[in-house]
Amino acid sequence: MTRFGWRQRFILSLFGVALLVLIYSLLYQWAIFRFEGVNITIFQSLQTVIEIFTTAGFGGDTQYWNTAPMNLLVIGMNLTGVLLVFLALPVFAIPLFQQALENNPQQSTTISDHIIICSYNSRENVLRSELEAADVPYVIIDTDAETVLELNNNGVEAICGDPEQEQALKAANISAAQALVTDVSDTENIPVILTAKELEEDLRIISVAENEQDAEYHRYAGADRVIRPRQALGNALASRATLPITQKLLQTVELSDEFNISELRIEDDSELAGQTLAELKLQERMGVTIIGVWSNGKFISAPGPDIRIDENMFLLVAGSYEALTEVTTQTVSPKLSANDQVIVAGYGVVGQSTVETLEENGVSPTVIDMNDDDRVDVTGDITNRETFAKAGIENTRFVILAVDDDSTTMYATVAIKESAPDTEMIARANSIENTAKLYRAGARYVLSLSTVTGRMLSSVLLEDEEVLTLETQFEIVRTTAPELAGQTLRGAAIRDRTGATVVAIERDGELLTNPEPDLRMKENDQFIVTGSSNVINNFTETFRYSR
Repeated sequence: MTRFGWRQRFILSLFGVALLVLIYSLLYQWAIFRFEGVNITIFQSLQTVIEIFTTAGFGGDTQYWNTAPMNLLVIGMNLTGVLLVFLALPVFAIPLFQQALENNPQQSTTISDHIIICSYNSRENVLRSELEAADVPYVIIDTDAETVLELNNNGVEAICGDPEQEQALKAANISAAQALVTDVSDTENIPVILTAKELEEDLRIISVAENEQDAEYHRYAGADRVIRPRQALGNALASRATLPITQKLLQTVELSDEFNISELRIEDDSELAGQTLAELKLQERMGVTIIGVWSNGKFISAPGPDIRIDENMFLLVAGSYEALTEVTTQTVSPKLSANDQVIVAGYGVVGQSTVETLEENGVSPTVIDMNDDDRVDVTGDITNRETFAKAGIENTRFVILAVDDDSTTMYATVAIKESAPDTEMIARANSIENTAKLYRAGARYVLSLSTVTGRMLSSVLLEDEEVLTLETQFEIVRTTAPELAGQTLRGAAIRDRTGATVVAIERDGELLTNPEPDLRMKENDQFIVTGSSNVINNFTETFRYSR
């Protein structure tokens, strides 16, 4: 999956030599006392060993080398020193220095049963973390030499080349690959697919497309699966505004008729805000279980009764559809009405998907975009206050920022927060690293394209793992965990070791909800696990694969 960069290998080489010298120093100190009856300090022994290794001379200890074991030890150190100087140096050390000086990116790989990723961008970081957690090797192909070199130096298996060319795919060892992911651009993905199919007809290919037309062309070219994360992202952003206005339960993971999982956000002045879980008694009153809480970027698994439910907190809840619907009505603010206005800023692929979802649920938004379009209500720059003034920002409950530039989104978030503090902002981010910045700027909900893309791709690529929800702060997966076979939930200490919560177990066609701590797990069990992305990766690394 990954390889050591030249810096890491150089450090490991130095560490290996230092360890060898230390071992010989201890051995020499012991031997000269054991066989010659001479007592020396470790520093004197270290000096002698270094003199022997560097062929700088043997100091004043030669008169003590009178026994056969002592002579054999010195001979062994002499030979080791010769091998280090005359063999390891030209074969290992010098190439390391040459690689560092030449600063050339990797050109090929020999890994097998791997995923080929074409090409590299921030959207692939989430996918990389999922693959690494599942112990699935991968190699990245990118045309930019500096990008590849930086990845190499960070220990990532990446090669420089054009994925549209047969030579680059052969260098990525396509004949031994299990799948290929292409996320270059909608037009460039097609020649990549055609080239890969020409080389390996049976290779599984997954492509990323923006709109339905491009997705169809990718299928015609030979892609086995086409995902559209921008559409999924737009749907998720729209649902954040639709839920408080319509009070409809939109996103649920249905595991059985009586067991659904949903994510709810606590609105200002809602009935639940300001109370502890013990005071709410949701389980007793409505049959709803709080699985987890997401607050200020931190996931709390299986929260205790003293956890206070504050506004803007996200709850992960489980129960029947009817019970979840009832709870939903208590999470929204009673001050809201069905006439609350929504502004959608940006009418690209994400913005169009957002508008479609809103209109399907009876919400007609005001659309802002730089380009004039029949569906665009206000044409202008969202970094200009006058643009939002024309859109009626003073009467707007939600602004959905769906533009394809994180810097512009951050600027608009700060500007809206200052000029219309009561307006809630729902933001799209391209890079997951900018999510925290947008929350700090004042956004109430942020979802990154990287997160959605990575979850969709990993759900397709990892056969033993199914991502059940793609567009929430939490990750809910159905996965196997052979390492847990024969253990009880209490004995495995899953939550303490990984932070993950097992909400249900599927066994022989039966769904075991809220499993008891003494339940003994079986090899073929399917686990429904929830937590943050990092938490789920911890679960996968700990229990699904032997190390």
